[in-house]
Amino acid sequence: MKNLACTRAVKSRTLLAGIALLAGLLTAHAERISNPVAEFAGIDKITGRITTFDVYIDETVQFGALQVTPKVCYSRPDTEEPKTDSFVEVDEITLDRKIRRIFTGWMFAESPGLNAVEHAVYDVWLKACKPKSDVPAPEAKSN
Repeated sequence: MKNLACTRAVKSRTLLAGIALLAGLLTAHAERISNPVAEFAGIDKITGRITTFDVYIDETVQFGALQVTPKVCYSRPDTEEPKTDSFVEVDEITLDRKIRRIFTGWMFAESPGLNAVEHAVYDVWLKACKPKSDVPAPEAKSN
């Protein structure tokens, strides 16, 4: 009888430990938030002027000779550790008016130097993902 009680106690503790571990794993991976606006910063290396600009997802904004198009922009809830990233395409308009893709990939706001676009004249990096912008939203496209 004593062995049976010990076995049940061990199984109960193991089960509780497993549930606690699982709960910890579930809360450690908070749901990421999909945002409609990506906020970028860009520097014109000729003038030294830094500009902050908002771009709606799947829209394109021109910064100097660069065209910036975010495809997604994810952030975490305020209660979680910051982790903000965006999948971005950047094209360059060349002097002969051709468009050339110079960057496709993820940008990380917490590590701006990791995947910033470094161009001869302009640099662009992700600052934040936002639920709204002061810039008017683009009109809905009709099919």
